[in-house]
Amino acid sequence: MLVDDLRGMYYILLKDLKAYYFKPPNISWGILFPLVLALAFSLRNPVGLLDLAPGLIAMAAVFGTTSMEAIVITFERRTGALERLLIAPISLYAVLMAKVLGGTVFGLMISGVMTVISVLIFGMKVTAPLWFLMSLALTLLTLSALGALVAVSVKEVFEAQTLSNYFRFPMIFLCGVFIPVGAMPAPLQVVAYLLPLTYSVESLKATTGGVPGSLGLVVPFAALSLFLAGFLSTAHTLLKRSLK
Repeated sequence: MLVDDLRGMYYILLKDLKAYYFKPPNISWGILFPLVLALAFSLRNPVGLLDLAPGLIAMAAVFGTTSMEAIVITFERRTGALERLLIAPISLYAVLMAKVLGGTVFGLMISGVMTVISVLIFGMKVTAPLWFLMSLALTLLTLSALGALVAVSVKEVFEAQTLSNYFRFPMIFLCGVFIPVGAMPAPLQVVAYLLPLTYSVESLKATTGGVPGSLGLVVPFAALSLFLAGFLSTAHTLLKRSLK
């Protein structure tokens, strides 16, 4: 029943946040890594952090949603804890969504801190607050669903960590965070538009007074929605198959 699924999702979410996410090393890593990487790129242009601000928020979202989620799901599958959750009257899809929401909430905290830093220190202005919040929420859900997909694709924690890095770092450098997609060679532009973070950066730039690309807001929102649906559907299929 829907009520049972919602209640189960709520308690699984609380359990995951307390047991896995809200730990000082996880919080500091999610915030410091994007800042350090941005500072390294801005040494030649000290005023360039303002232009990087939307991309920094997107990077914080990437590491906030995927740094622990892949480990959590893989670990609980390895120990059998995930199967024990299904003893309760809750569907497998609800369990998966609870895990995705865990990564989303933690990612919101990390990217929220980065947003405050960008506004107060870098001077970023949020010109369309509602669209900014919608863009950030869709970004977090999509990236968290991607983390879940990575987690259900492997069997060991170290495999999840390695596979996560295979998509996180290419996305950072190819999705317009440091170099506009339009300034890249044509083959790299094709790759960039196959990655969800590209559309996140585009939408965040458009809502913070940055210089957006030619996609506007409708295309990034539609693309992120399609990525989200695809990641959730594939992750659910793989998880269901692995638990048989």
